Amino acid sequence: MIELDNIGYNYGDGELLSNVSVELSPGSFHFLTGPSGAGKTTLLKLCYGALSPTSGRVRAFNMDVKGLGRDQMAMLRRRVGVVHQDCRFLDHLSVEENIALPLTVSGKDLSQEEGNLNELMNWVGLSERAHAKPPELSGGERQRAALARAVILSPEVVVADEPTGNVDWEMSQRLLQLLVELNRMGKTILVATHDLALIRAAKNQVQTRVLRISDRRLQLAGADL
Repeated sequence: MIELDNIGYNYGDGELLSNVSVELSPGSFHFLTGPSGAGKTTLLKLCYGALSPTSGRVRAFNMDVKGLGRDQMAMLRRRVGVVHQDCRFLDHLSVEENIALPLTVSGKDLSQEEGNLNELMNWVGLSERAHAKPPELSGGERQRAALARAVILSPEVVVADEPTGNVDWEMSQRLLQLLVELNRMGKTILVATHDLALIRAAKNQVQTRVLRISDRRLQLAGADL
């Protein structure tokens, strides 16, 4: 579904990633770990085309990402839902309007999507907060809203960057459960995290692979996790 083939990524005079190869197959669940500054966010951005590798090749849905035009890239990004680490929202819009924003941008008729939107709001437990503004939300509510926004277009791949980094353990378990449910629906999941307890909890629910960035390279983590 998404394949990184011997990619490298340089910034300025430094090399952040080198000779990285990985394949995210349909329905797989991957965790990405590594110390701060190792390149986790950069690798995620390479997966969904927000960055281009300095060397090597990225393929997504049987297409070479480097050769995609503007419209093709837009279609690619609709097939990959992204939960960003900073969870940015438009503060003048309600939670429901923020979640529905990808529908608006893609030209969907919101009146025809109302049922799906309500179902999604209920699924992430935000129905009662639909008309609240983003500054009124707790950290956990913001993360759930970000996840809902990422999957509103029914993407085939969901990429999440430290989705539990700013929430307590109970809320991190709730977010994990939502990701596990998405995976059981057939979605490919890639989660960048430093939380090894979260990874252990996931291993009790779903088959996962754990990847670790170390010394600019990507390794399959051992069973000690």
